[in-house]
Amino acid sequence: MRLEELQHAVRGAVEDPALTYRQRVQLLASLAENVMDPPPLSPAAQHALDKRVICDMYEGNAPYRPRYVLPDYGKALRQGSTFLELPPPAGLDEAIAFLLAMYANVPSITGYPVYLGNFDELLAPYVGELDDDTVYRVLRSLWVVLDRIMPDAFTHTNIGPEDSRLTRAVLRVAAELQQVVPNLTLRVDPERTPDDLVLEAVRTVFACGGPHFVNHPMMTSDLGDRYGVVSCYNSLLVGGGAHTLVRLNLKEVVLRTDGGAAAFLDETLPEYVALAGELAAARIRHLVEQARFYEHSWLVDEGLVDPTRFTAMFGVVGLAEAVDMLQEREGRTGTYGHDDEANALAQRAVERVARLVAEHELPHCEATGGRALLHSQAGLDSDDGFTAGTRIPVGTEPPLLQHLLTVAPLHRWFPSGVSDVLAFDETAVRNPQACVDVIRGAFAEGMRDVTFNLDSNDFVRITGYLVRKSDLAKLSEEGARHSSTFLGAGSMQRSHLGDRVAKRVISGESGAGPGR
Repeated sequence: MRLEELQHAVRGAVEDPALTYRQRVQLLASLAENVMDPPPLSPAAQHALDKRVICDMYEGNAPYRPRYVLPDYGKALRQGSTFLELPPPAGLDEAIAFLLAMYANVPSITGYPVYLGNFDELLAPYVGELDDDTVYRVLRSLWVVLDRIMPDAFTHTNIGPEDSRLTRAVLRVAAELQQVVPNLTLRVDPERTPDDLVLEAVRTVFACGGPHFVNHPMMTSDLGDRYGVVSCYNSLLVGGGAHTLVRLNLKEVVLRTDGGAAAFLDETLPEYVALAGELAAARIRHLVEQARFYEHSWLVDEGLVDPTRFTAMFGVVGLAEAVDMLQEREGRTGTYGHDDEANALAQRAVERVARLVAEHELPHCEATGGRALLHSQAGLDSDDGFTAGTRIPVGTEPPLLQHLLTVAPLHRWFPSGVSDVLAFDETAVRNPQACVDVIRGAFAEGMRDVTFNLDSNDFVRITGYLVRKSDLAKLSEEGARHSSTFLGAGSMQRSHLGDRVAKRVISGESGAGPGR
């Protein structure tokens, strides 16, 4: 960037009336980082990056903090912190003050912590003899403070899979306050999570768009007991995290393929997986060896993260368009989500990517055997002309069962998360138990993550985070307190997320009658 361009961009940040003070500071920091040259790449990888066949997610030119950090908050609470000059807390108020102090000192790509821990487990030792009203009051105050001091919807906390009064209190508070922060995941185990807890979580979705539901046995099978869901749908090791996330646009790979599915799977795809891997390796080496983040982190010094529990994430987008283009090249008209041959091709493509990523060695990824974790990347606000991750394109979603059976076989390949978003209409509110059955059934079919929107409330699920429609409506005139609202506006405009096909959860016959 030339000096004049930089000065113009800085002036724009300083004088933008739509930005809060904190948003201006973050934008200025990003401009300063991007004055630097990015980690060097081969000409082929640089060309692929310039054409956005591969993507660095605009993390910045000089990686100096991991993308996602998942501290072991439980260990911190037990041992106290020398860096924070805090002893182990003795009660609930002290525990919450301890966590707030810690959150303020956890880095991430967003500038805010993307993982707040498994709340019901973290706070369970401190509720003791406290009555339910006291627990609720303290949690409610905490929820308000989290939203006000970390106004970014990528800030994420987990609950479950066990039921407890803390778990119930979190759902109650989330439903009442209707905030987009913190993002929330309920870990569901068919043997340990009771139906009435899932039902209460479904009703919470009706009120505030969350929680997101994750298949706990599937996650523990892939990542072990110590995992967390962070930011959007990113599952990683607690006490570790992800150095970086790169992604591959499968549609763009097809556009560079001479031939049909065989040429794509056997020739072009391996080439671009390798180039994306080169991009990841360059960014990891800068973070670990040049910026030397892990040598200077208090989280490492106090054993709250371990560099050997970090990995990289390898994302894919544009599966739907890639499959449909290959179908057309081979003289078939069926499309992804609506045709058995197209769906089978999608499964072959995802399996092929997964096996290539599993063969590609990366530095400093000891947590996952020196390989990246595959991720169905949920999109960026600037994406245009292709579909997030492995989703069925917005507006073309098939009926509920067909939708689930299309995407479920893909989920096994994405240990670090996969993002399909279902939209339900008001029939769900009249029959919430049906939503519980959908979640149970989807997990039984092999889905890793289940998320749904209610099309009639104030919340819309963007990539994996939430925005309020009312905040979007006033964005152009008033700006937004949550920085994620700006990103959500871009996704709503370019990816047309408001056009998701809403699904009924009763049969047409059940809803028939004179009023229809």
